[in-house]
Amino acid sequence: MLYQPPLPVPYPQLDLAACEERVRNAKQTLGASVVILAHHYQRPEIVGFGDFRGDSLKLAQLAATQTSARYVVYCGVHFMAESADILKPGDQTVILPDLGAGCDMADMAAAPDVADAWLELAEMAPAAIVVPVTYINSTAALKAFVGERNGYVCTSSNAGKIVTHALRQAGPGGKVFFFPDQHLGRNTSLALGIALDEMALWDPSRPYGGLTPEAIARAKVLLWKGHCPVHMMFSAKQVEAIRKADPQVRIIAHPECAMEVVGLADDVGSTEFIVSSIAQSPAGSSWAVGTEMNLVRRIAMENPDKKIISINPYMCLCGTMNRIDMPHLAWALEELVAGRAVNVIAVADPVRSWARVALDRMLELS
Repeated sequence: MLYQPPLPVPYPQLDLAACEERVRNAKQTLGASVVILAHHYQRPEIVGFGDFRGDSLKLAQLAATQTSARYVVYCGVHFMAESADILKPGDQTVILPDLGAGCDMADMAAAPDVADAWLELAEMAPAAIVVPVTYINSTAALKAFVGERNGYVCTSSNAGKIVTHALRQAGPGGKVFFFPDQHLGRNTSLALGIALDEMALWDPSRPYGGLTPEAIARAKVLLWKGHCPVHMMFSAKQVEAIRKADPQVRIIAHPECAMEVVGLADDVGSTEFIVSSIAQSPAGSSWAVGTEMNLVRRIAMENPDKKIISINPYMCLCGTMNRIDMPHLAWALEELVAGRAVNVIAVADPVRSWARVALDRMLELS
């Protein structure tokens, strides 16, 4: 996570209404020169000012097509802004309103640690073709590592398609090395018909991932020991209690949730999938949702004819995503009005070029 200096006066003292007025005026002044991308997990007031909103895949695709705007203000987290900078079609400037908006999951797989694991794996399975696949929730350095080794980036929307392609590329006896989210990797592999005993969990804190040569030889998919702290707050017990209270409820969960939760769910998919599935359901439908609370609350607000709750009634927000707030957005936009671009996210070569290779492969398959 990068350090974000304290905001200058008067921004820390501004209330929501004052911030909204400043953002509105700045957007009007900047006009078509700026586009605001807002991730689904953002605060409602931030999403309200977004020119586009979506999940990681949708916003990556949008970033790759922004030809008119000079500035892309990304209301998400650091790895998303990096992807936007890598995919931008011209010389647009990408801005992250708060540099402290990182991702705990992405931090669980540092590129040097993955490089060490790669060497250990080559030592343990020298004859196997290994195809690396990284979830988009990862640093640009890790995406570059994957791109340089004929691997792929995936999102929760296209993980099944990407892993299928990677397994085909690995061939008989080959393997997919999936990071950083073990749960997305496991749930995706199970959905593709890969048995649990054909997966192995690589623990980067232990020599050779804590695995024996036999476990590595047997595995089709190696899963990095990482996770999303937010999606780990849902449990099978919570799902069972909800079903007991309302037998008609439909459970929908994000694939970053644990296997036990996903196994009990009626529907599993990305944030974009969750949003569209509930929106298209009949009036009177009852839903329990396993994803970040900002999104659950917004879905409930936008679907007043349906009963929508969180699987976990005590669910917290994504703390790093919620570092993007109205004072930071107002400050970033007003600095642009003054001719200054702050918090610029710029990925340098060679990381940029190799990460672009991996992201382009993903987009071609999406």
